[in-house]
Amino acid sequence: MKEKIVPLLVIGALIMGVFLLFSGGSKRQSAAVDVKIPVLSASATSGQAIFKINCSQCHGPSAGGTKQGPPLVHKYYEPNHHADGAFYRAATMGVRAHHWGFGNMPPIRTVTTQDLSKIIAFVRELQKANGIF
Repeated sequence: MKEKIVPLLVIGALIMGVFLLFSGGSKRQSAAVDVKIPVLSASATSGQAIFKINCSQCHGPSAGGTKQGPPLVHKYYEPNHHADGAFYRAATMGVRAHHWGFGNMPPIRTVTTQDLSKIIAFVRELQKANGIF
């Protein structure tokens, strides 16, 4: 009897692991994080206003995440892992979900390259003030 139960448990564990891998279950996390907002540079202050209009619905008003999108003030988005170019590409071309279980991000057609530079300045200053850099 014991010889039959052990293989069934192993098979069950493997099936559960595959399910979690492909369902994004391992990526589902609480998105929102508390974000300390520092005194911002002029560029980052402009970026904050642009971010609020174009990005905050999903990423939260201070880039701390929501139920619709991940926090950008997170180690996943530090410059060594996601350089500024990744933010430009995500906003202009969209991006497939890869760290979180929120789904794909569509392109944001309402922001210009200049807007993105200011948004990135805002996010990077938030990251630095919150120990991510």
